[in-house]
Amino acid sequence: MNPARIRILAVGKVRKGWVSEGVELYRRRLPGLEIVELRDGGLAREAEAISSELRRGEQLVALCEEGQTYDSLAFAQALEGSGSEQLAFAIGGAAGLDPALKARASWRLSLSPLTFPHELARLLLLEQLYRARSIQQGGPYHRPGA
Repeated sequence: MNPARIRILAVGKVRKGWVSEGVELYRRRLPGLEIVELRDGGLAREAEAISSELRRGEQLVALCEEGQTYDSLAFAQALEGSGSEQLAFAIGGAAGLDPALKARASWRLSLSPLTFPHELARLLLLEQLYRARSIQQGGPYHRPGA
């Protein structure tokens, strides 16, 4: 099953212009994708804000360093095999995500063993979501081995 609706629940705002430009580029390429920006304010408050934004039937995906890593092809397959038509990717603030929220997540995802600022994690996730869609549709964006 391929998710029909994907949302990103992100703590903090994008402040760097070049990151903002990249985010907007991928938002245009991913019609229907929604990004919800939440106020930062400590792990518990951020977890509460993310939890209150979750919609019925939405599967929570926590971005965290202990999550599973994928190459782009495997990520596209994981999205197809998620078992849900509605995914909400949660990106924490500077301190990451509350452990209780991560425990509630249906899926924990790591974009890399490296640690990224939340703004950059948002951009990387958007690019990989676009790449996954291109892979699923057989589009030219993803060139294996390139």
